Amino acid sequence: MATYIWSNANRFYVGLENSYGIPAPIGSSSRFPATHLDCHQSLPISKRRDKTGSRTLAGSSATAIRVSRFEVGSNVTSWDQATMPSYGPLIQASMGALPQLVSGLTVAAVVGAQIQTQSPHQLTVGSATASGGEVRFVTAVPDPQTITLNVPFTVTPSVGSSLATTLCYRLASQLPSLSLYDYWDPSNAVSRLITGAGVDNFEIDVKGDTHQLFFSGPAADVLDSCSANFGVSTLASFPPEPPLSEFDYSIVPGQLGQFWLGSPLAQVFTLTEATFEIRNNLLARNQEFGSAHPLAVAPGPREIITNISLFAQDDTNTRSLYAAAKNRTPVSAMLQLGQQPGQIMAVYMPNIVPEFPLFRNAELNLSWQFKSNLARGVADDEAYIAFA
Repeated sequence: MATYIWSNANRFYVGLENSYGIPAPIGSSSRFPATHLDCHQSLPISKRRDKTGSRTLAGSSATAIRVSRFEVGSNVTSWDQATMPSYGPLIQASMGALPQLVSGLTVAAVVGAQIQTQSPHQLTVGSATASGGEVRFVTAVPDPQTITLNVPFTVTPSVGSSLATTLCYRLASQLPSLSLYDYWDPSNAVSRLITGAGVDNFEIDVKGDTHQLFFSGPAADVLDSCSANFGVSTLASFPPEPPLSEFDYSIVPGQLGQFWLGSPLAQVFTLTEATFEIRNNLLARNQEFGSAHPLAVAPGPREIITNISLFAQDDTNTRSLYAAAKNRTPVSAMLQLGQQPGQIMAVYMPNIVPEFPLFRNAELNLSWQFKSNLARGVADDEAYIAFA
């Protein structure tokens, strides 16, 4: 007898595609945690000009151009510090470049924000390093064994100690596409496969009990396990779910982390809310003659936007932020989520111009809201994301 399907009875997998719209192969390690996966496919209805002898709508063709979109949400979770995080392909599809894994660096000397390593570090501007539950980003490379960080570590690493493993994502001009798999229990329920998913919007939301991640954008097609029509996917049947393996992770608490803002950077302890968003302004090739599905997605001008809310204080740093907004002076910003190794995600923006703050005085303490602050750069250097 048929019954309702429990909304928690599903599992999510993601893989980077080698060719747009061709499903990426997945394994047990491709599974990632998510709070929801929404996808929708529609057939735009064009006006019919033929004479039907009636006012009744005759409908649209079943082979009309299909428009597909998706949105998936997740929380910042722990990772094994050996491979990319489980939702790493989604972040790579948001930013573009292959991630850089850095490990095995030993400290030879520390002078302020400069660290000298015992062996060549092979780091570049924007690379990340970590120590004592803190992430820092490289702002200069004086020589092959010396790096300058955006801000010194709170606890100076001792000579002979090892810097923690980090994984850093960078921006690139081109973006890969994804395949998203959505398997449901029981086995005869409808499972779905989204092909050619391009991340148009990527948002990090800092507020509440958890740090949340959201990814959304256009897709090539939405396939399912109850239909024999697999479009241009080259599939003969719906792919079976990989064997289930251990799937253990911790959710990073929403109240843990660090926020640095200003020029020079100063730690801000009164942050109440923050969002970081990448808008890739993707344009889908979905008007091509001879195809009912998009053939590719092309990224447009990138926009990286932050929204920051904090309690105002009568200190020098707060006044300098106000002056920077008033005078349109660029500042740097770094947001670290989490503070335990294996449970840290950090975002660094070297150059943002804070917008004039909105004074919110309805509550007990005065709050400032810096809305729609744009990150700037020269070429794919507006922001960096790292895990440690």
